[in-house]
Amino acid sequence: MSMTRTVLAMLAMAISTSALAQSIAITGATLAIGDGSEPIRNGTVVITAGKVVAAGAGVAVPAGTKTIDAGGKWVTPGIVSGFSRVGLAEVPGVKETNDTRAARSPFSAAIDVAPAINPLANPIAISRTAGVTRAVVVPAAGNGIFAGQGAVIDLGADMTPITKARAFQFVEMGEEGKDDAGGSRAATVLTFRMMLREAQEFAKAPASYDGRSRDALLNRVDAEALVPVVTGAMPLMVHVESARDILTVLSLRQDFPALKLILAGATEGWMVAPQIVAAKVPVITAGLEDLPSSFEKLAATQSNVGRMVKAGVSVSMGLLTGDDALQLRAATQQAGNMVALTKVPGATGLSWGQALRTITSAPAEAMGLGDRFGSLKAGKAGDVVIWDGDPLEMTSAPVSVWIDGVQQPLENRQTKLRDRYASPSEGAMPKAYEW
Repeated sequence: MSMTRTVLAMLAMAISTSALAQSIAITGATLAIGDGSEPIRNGTVVITAGKVVAAGAGVAVPAGTKTIDAGGKWVTPGIVSGFSRVGLAEVPGVKETNDTRAARSPFSAAIDVAPAINPLANPIAISRTAGVTRAVVVPAAGNGIFAGQGAVIDLGADMTPITKARAFQFVEMGEEGKDDAGGSRAATVLTFRMMLREAQEFAKAPASYDGRSRDALLNRVDAEALVPVVTGAMPLMVHVESARDILTVLSLRQDFPALKLILAGATEGWMVAPQIVAAKVPVITAGLEDLPSSFEKLAATQSNVGRMVKAGVSVSMGLLTGDDALQLRAATQQAGNMVALTKVPGATGLSWGQALRTITSAPAEAMGLGDRFGSLKAGKAGDVVIWDGDPLEMTSAPVSVWIDGVQQPLENRQTKLRDRYASPSEGAMPKAYEW
C-alpha cells in the first residue's frame, strides 16, 4: 500500500470513528481493572459509545450488545506509557525524522510538541500492536533547562492523536540540566528560580515585560508559557535522578508553593520516599534501573519501584533509559519484572495488580487525566486489550485492541515484512518491486 493510500485509509477510519464505536461486551476473561486490584476470573467488560459502562464479575450484558467470548484470554485497560517520545522520531539517528529537541531554536518553554507528533510514524503502529493505547510524549531539552510543553496522545489509527496538548512543562534538573545551565547544579537551581521569577513578573505586568535585555533569561514567549507553571495551572515534570537533587526540587515549593510537580527518573527515589509521599508528588521512572551508570545513580537498585510503592509513592513507569521513541512495547516487560522481583530473596517488587497499575491508571493520574482513561472503571475511555495470555509475561501478545471503543488494526510495517518474507517464492518481478 502506498503512503497516499495509507493516509486515505486512515482518514476514512477517522471519519467513521463514531460508527465503529459500537456497543460490545467482552465476557469470560481473566479481567484486570488496572486500578491496582488483582485479576478477576470470568470477568466481563461492557463498552458503549466509546466508554466503559461496567467491568467485573457478574456484570449483566445489555440486550442487543455484540458479545465477544474471551474465555481463556486476559483483558486489561490499554497500556499507557508514562514517558516517551513516540511520534516525534521515525529514525532517531536521522535528523530529518527527529523532532525530539530544538537545539537551535530561540524558544524553549514555549515549544509545544503536539504539532510535531506524526500519527503515521511506524513506532506508533508497532506500539499499538503491542497493546499500548496512550502515551505521554516528552520533549527533550535543546538549548536550556526547559524543553517545552509535552502532550498526551492516543495511538489510534487515525490522524487525530492528541488527547491533551500542552499537558505539562518539562525541565532538566539533574546532570544534563547542569550542563545546560552553565556546568553546576548550583547554577541549574539559580537559573530555574530566576526563570520562574521572570514568569511571575510577566504574569503581573505582561505589557511591561521586556524579555530582550541582556539580563533577561526568558524572551516574552517563553515567559508567558511558564505562567501556567508558576500558578499551578500546568504540571511541571522535572527530570531528576539522585536523592539529593530530588530533595532540592521538592524544596522549590518553599518559594513557589503553587508548583504542581511530577518527578521523572528518580533512580534514587527509594532513599527519600517518605519526603516524596509527604509532598504528594507522583513519580515516573524506569523499570529495572539497577546499575550505578552515572554519579547521580550511584544508589540505583532493582527494588527502587517496589520500595517507593511500599512507602506510598504513586509510581508510573516509562522509557527513561533509551529507545523512548521506539520501544513503548517494553512497558509490559517492565511491569513483569516488578512481579518477578517478589520471588527474588531480599528484593522488593510489586504484586501483579500493582505492577499493571504502573503502566495503566498511574500514568493517567500523574497527568491529571485519571478520570478519562487508564482503567476499566465505569465512565473511562473504552481503551481495552484482549491478550492471548498473561500480559506481563513475555510470551503473551494482544489479539484485539480498542481505543475509545474503536477496534484498531494490529498490522504494522514489521508484521507486513514478516508475512511478506515468511514464505518467499519466485514471482514475475523481484520482491523489492512488488507490494
